[in-house]
Amino acid sequence: MKITDVKTFVVGNPPPSFGGTWFLFVKLTTDSGVVGYGEAYNSTISPQVMRKVVEDVAERWLIGEDPHHIERFFRRAYSGGFTQRPDVTIMGAVSALEMACWDIIGKEADKPVYELLGGKVHERLRSYTYIYPKPELGETSAIYWDAEASAERAAEYVAQGYTAVKFDPVAPYTSFDPRQLSLEQLDLGEKFARLVREAVGSKADLLFGTHGQMTPTSAVRLAKRLEPYDPLWLEEPVPPDMPENMGYVQQHTSIPIASGERLTTKYEFQRLLVNQAANILQMNLGRVGGILEAKKIAGMAETFHAQIAPHLYCGPIVGAANIQISTCSPNFLILECIQAFGGFHADILKKPIQWEDGYIIPSSEPGLGVELDEKVAAAHAYDGHELHLNMGRDPLIV
Repeated sequence: MKITDVKTFVVGNPPPSFGGTWFLFVKLTTDSGVVGYGEAYNSTISPQVMRKVVEDVAERWLIGEDPHHIERFFRRAYSGGFTQRPDVTIMGAVSALEMACWDIIGKEADKPVYELLGGKVHERLRSYTYIYPKPELGETSAIYWDAEASAERAAEYVAQGYTAVKFDPVAPYTSFDPRQLSLEQLDLGEKFARLVREAVGSKADLLFGTHGQMTPTSAVRLAKRLEPYDPLWLEEPVPPDMPENMGYVQQHTSIPIASGERLTTKYEFQRLLVNQAANILQMNLGRVGGILEAKKIAGMAETFHAQIAPHLYCGPIVGAANIQISTCSPNFLILECIQAFGGFHADILKKPIQWEDGYIIPSSEPGLGVELDEKVAAAHAYDGHELHLNMGRDPLIV
C-alpha cells in the first residue's frame, strides 16, 4: 500500500464560530483507494499558507510511502532541514497527515484506531465544555466577562449532563503577557469561581482556564483566591516556554495545574513532567505530532501518575483523534468538546460524534470513526487569511 495523493480543505466555520474561524482538513488517498482524513491545529500562520505547508510535508515525506510507517514519517519530518527540535507549524502539518495515516491503517485493518494502540479501556469518556454564549448571542457576547451570566449558563450545561465546565475571566490575553493581574481582575476571577460554584454545587467540577497571562507570583495570588472553591485545575497559569515557572506555581497551590495545548512533541511534555509543572496534560492531537506521539506522551505521564485531558479548539477530526487516544489510555481524565459536537461540528461530518448525558461514546467504526463531508467542506471553503487568535493587542488598552 502506498499513498498516492494529498488534498487539503480550508473550511470556514460559520457564526457563532465556536472552535475557531476556520478548520484545516487533509485527505490522503492510497493506491488501493483507501481514504484517510486528518486535521491540523495551527494558528501561527494564515490558513492559506498552512495548507501549503501541509502539502509540502506530504510531498516530501509521504507520497509514495506506506502509511503504516508512522515512525519513519515522523522522524523524517521532525529532522527535516536538520532541525530536530519541536516546531509548532511543522508539527501541525505532521499531526494532520499522521492522523490521516492512522485513519487509513484502521480502515485497512477494519478496526478503530484505539484497538490498534492497546485496545479499549474506557466504554465512555467524560467530557466538558467551555462556558460559551448562547448561539443567538454570538461569539463576542459579554458572557465571557459576566460572572452572573456565566453562572447561569453553567447551570444550563449541568442540566444537559456535563459534570465539568471551563471559564477564563482573566482574559483578554496579549502578545505582551505575562503580566501582574490587577486587584480588579483578581476580584473578578474569584467572583466567577464563587458564583459558578454556587450555581453548580457539587454536581460539576470547575476548570479555571487561563492562557499564560500571568507572572508566576500573580498566578499564585490568583490561586489563593480560588482555592476555597476547589477547582479541578488551573490551566496554563504562566506562558508555556518556561515550565520551571509553572512548577513554581504548582508548588504554591493545592489546585492541580493543567497545561499543554501550546506544546508539541514528547520532548516539550517531558519538561512539564520533570519540572513537576503540571499533573494534567492537555495535548492537542492536531498540533502535538499526531496520535502515536500523543500515545507516547500518555505513557510518559503514566510513569509520573499524571493524567491526560486532550485539548480541543478546532474541528471535529481532531476531536475524533482525541477520542481514539482517550479510549485506549488508562490515565485519561476528561475530554474537551465544543458544545456536545453539535452545530457545524456535526454538519461537517457524514455522521456526528456521539455525545450522551455528558459523556462521549467512542465509535466502533474503523479508523478515526468519522468521515469528512466533502460537499459541506466545499460549500464553506474559506479564502481568508485571519489567524485563529489575534494576540497583538496593545498592553495599554487591555
